[in-house]
Amino acid sequence: MLITVLPEHEGLRLDRVLASEIAGYSRSHIQRLIEEGQVNVPRVKVVKANTTVRDGDIISITLPEPVAATPVAEAIPIEIIYQDPDVIVLNKPAGMVVHPGAGHDHGTLVNALLHHVTDLSGIGGELRPGIVHRLDKGTSGVMVVAKHDRAHQELGRQFHDREVEKEYVALVWGLVHQRKRIDMPIGRDPVHREKISTRARRARSAVTRVTWARHVPGLSLLRIAIQTGRTHQIRVHLNAIGHPIVGDSLYGGIHRRVPQDLRAIQRLSRPFLHAERLAFVQPTTGESLEFKVPLPEDLRSTLDAVEPMLLKMLENRELVDDDEADAKEDERED
Repeated sequence: MLITVLPEHEGLRLDRVLASEIAGYSRSHIQRLIEEGQVNVPRVKVVKANTTVRDGDIISITLPEPVAATPVAEAIPIEIIYQDPDVIVLNKPAGMVVHPGAGHDHGTLVNALLHHVTDLSGIGGELRPGIVHRLDKGTSGVMVVAKHDRAHQELGRQFHDREVEKEYVALVWGLVHQRKRIDMPIGRDPVHREKISTRARRARSAVTRVTWARHVPGLSLLRIAIQTGRTHQIRVHLNAIGHPIVGDSLYGGIHRRVPQDLRAIQRLSRPFLHAERLAFVQPTTGESLEFKVPLPEDLRSTLDAVEPMLLKMLENRELVDDDEADAKEDERED
């Protein structure tokens, strides 16, 4: 869709102009599209919501396929691990999309939440009530959802200010040492629009840290902390350094030929990525809350088949001196 800026819009914010010109889209919807790289102003290198438009600018915008205006409550089982008047903490299963979108107008986490909770926040928009952050469809693990607008705003601030602690478990190809830090801006891939890339023209800062690592020949089991929460961040960063997540078909994690002792990983139907830990401050009381969820059965059985000791080390949170552990792994490589 192309929109030409009129003289009366000269000097106005981009999100304001687009919201006034595109029927059915609020400024928050437009801002989300801008963040996702769906809006282009040729003369502007980095397009932002507050970009000032000029008379005659030709703005291109990619609009998603239409979906139902309001999600329908569905009696889908979900595992709620904590709930109070402000928030819900749950364990999202792999294979479940967080909120409705193109091709996913039912069966989402939002559909399930609308059935289980009657007072979800509306500040996230009709399609994302209470959703402060999300996990990819193929990623399992812990999430927090706001139950009302005030909690949504405070949690949103904590995520924005990088006060929320998020830790994941991933199984990747190759040798990755603990304490590895990946600092690479990422954004929408200029060629493959379904992918995120480090080659994006409009990239945003992203930092990923490996806090714990154990290895078997050909694979590394990692705990990963992220300071930012960009779309596909962990998957993109690990692929960018040559160590894609096992089972990740979008980012190079599928290997057709593997050694006999690693054949179990070929049974995975999704990336080996799990949001294990989430810590934040309760929006009303100020209490520090921390939640951990163990690996689901598909990932546990994969690890157990590859090397049972890896699962035991992970569950025991085995602590080894970083330098000593890295030196041992280097010796094994030699």
